[in-house]
Amino acid sequence: MPSTAVPFPAHIRIAVMGAGAVGCYYGGMLARAGHDVVLIGRPAHVDAIRRDGLRLEAQTFDARIRLDASTEPSAVAGAQLVLFCVKSIDTEAAAEAMRPHLAPGALLLTLQNGVDNDIRLRAAVPQEVAAAVVYVASAMAGPGHVKHNGRGELVIAPSSQSAAVAALLEAAGVPTTVSPDVRGALWAKLILNCAYNALSAVTRLPYGRLVQVPGIPGVIDDLVAECLAVAKADGVQVPGDVPAAVARIAETMPAQFSSTAQDLARGKPSEVDHLNGFIAARGAALGVPVPVNRAMRALVKAREEEQAAAG
Repeated sequence: MPSTAVPFPAHIRIAVMGAGAVGCYYGGMLARAGHDVVLIGRPAHVDAIRRDGLRLEAQTFDARIRLDASTEPSAVAGAQLVLFCVKSIDTEAAAEAMRPHLAPGALLLTLQNGVDNDIRLRAAVPQEVAAAVVYVASAMAGPGHVKHNGRGELVIAPSSQSAAVAALLEAAGVPTTVSPDVRGALWAKLILNCAYNALSAVTRLPYGRLVQVPGIPGVIDDLVAECLAVAKADGVQVPGDVPAAVARIAETMPAQFSSTAQDLARGKPSEVDHLNGFIAARGAALGVPVPVNRAMRALVKAREEEQAAAG
């Protein structure tokens, strides 16, 4: 149903829970548009942002944006909109940490990989939660410095405030669509992630170079076919031409390393269990063979174990 909510005021309080590459990009765009934004993230980023502002190196501008930053989940207090951008593995813990501080009428918008984060977050907090599908290529280029490599649009689920949120984001330069089929769109994004994330992490290659490696396009085709088979068995209708969308990723984001590759490069746990691992688990539950997704999950986990052993 279309939202009938009253539009937000011209400038509102917005909190970004999980100020990594995605959170800093959208938080930076909203702050640049004049909103009162607080980024909640790791100390190194917070210290740099407090000292020098957030450097947002976009494709059309390079600016230092002054905004608030904190390491504390309590900084969500008073926010009318919370962009929830933590890793999927941290959803419940982050929800628990910020729950006592959330304003009763806040809307939580999940900007995360995976297809079930909004469900998990909704079970953890009483506030309204809406899922969003994120199509942006961004990376942290250093403390307090986010680099935008391409795209940037959002697809958000209907809620009592979705029309107002979409208008706010559009005014900030973020193309935004409200769609009744966000579940299908989340699956479409999941398939894109399953096609590229683990491969980029294991090979340590950006998308454009990755697809030039002999044999890799065939592996990507196999990954996508398995995901579509699981979606069909799960009763999910995935919108659009998925193979064409997968091909466009390498064309539109040739320099982008996957978020999984970025996690491993920083020695951090990845979200592979919520990507290829999710397909492997659903495939097993539904009786759909998914050997390539299962193998990609195993290879990423092996890289994580290698890094953990190296200290």
